[in-house]
Amino acid sequence: MHLSEVFTGLGDEALDQLLKGVSMGKLKTFQLFERIKTRAHLAKLSSATLRAAGPRLMQRMAGGDKELATELSQAILISHFDMIVAVLNFLGIPHEEGFFVKDLDPSTYLTEGWQLRVYTEFQGKYSNALLLFYINHLAVELLKADTVFLPAA
Repeated sequence: MHLSEVFTGLGDEALDQLLKGVSMGKLKTFQLFERIKTRAHLAKLSSATLRAAGPRLMQRMAGGDKELATELSQAILISHFDMIVAVLNFLGIPHEEGFFVKDLDPSTYLTEGWQLRVYTEFQGKYSNALLLFYINHLAVELLKADTVFLPAA
């Protein structure tokens, strides 16, 4: 599974919530501003133009635009380092201010039921869309997951 499938699996409303949380300042700090602007096909990048482009971006990801999904993932995640650090600390995963250490073996940290434990611990502390996105991002990046995690309602 690729990150584009995580976005489509979470749906349009989740994407809208995730785009609302993207920090233009963080994009500039991490030198992603121009990359996101170009990848999103936007003449001007602002919080408003990014959110307005959401439906079009979702269509592109549903069509398999993996590069767009990767770039958007980075934009979303760098805007929420506080959550990343909190989740990694909760799971006991070694990291350097939210960035994974080299040669990480996730199997010792992401044991059976980890997704639900993280969801239960952080539900209400962070938006549902952001929390589910990060849980699924971890699963795809570290475990090569093939399904989107969506907790039972």
